[in-house]
Amino acid sequence: MQENASDIAGREFLAFTLGAEEYGIDILKVQEIRGYEAVTRIANAPEFIKGVINLRGIIIPVVDMRIKFKLGEPVYDQFTVVIILNIGGRVVGMVVDSVSDVTTLMPDQVKPAPEMGTAFNSDYMIGLGTIDERMLILVDIDKLMSSAEMGLTDVVAAN
Repeated sequence: MQENASDIAGREFLAFTLGAEEYGIDILKVQEIRGYEAVTRIANAPEFIKGVINLRGIIIPVVDMRIKFKLGEPVYDQFTVVIILNIGGRVVGMVVDSVSDVTTLMPDQVKPAPEMGTAFNSDYMIGLGTIDERMLILVDIDKLMSSAEMGLTDVVAAN
């Protein structure tokens, strides 16, 4: 189900970067933002699943979005963060290059997602948010993280 601009109106989005692009996810899905720390690898997990971390007694899978979207070799520096998400009662970590701010988008600032053949599957795009000269690729993080290609249900179930 595609969301339309009126569904998004007035919602707040956390802006983050991956490579040269800026993305936005619904702030209500974000539990916390942490600095990047070493993860424990899981045998036979897909390459984009960096591993797991212990978050106050809960073992959560950590997905590196730069690897997932084939955006070049990830570099882990002082700006690299893990966004802790709560998706349908499941906690998942998402590694991004940096976070910038939280933005409220109005209907006139949201454009429909164009159909294009990119590394980023447009099924997971809600639309494009425009803020002055910036453009945010708005991601349906629920749909992305619960998709079969992520395989997170198997990783979570295995723990």
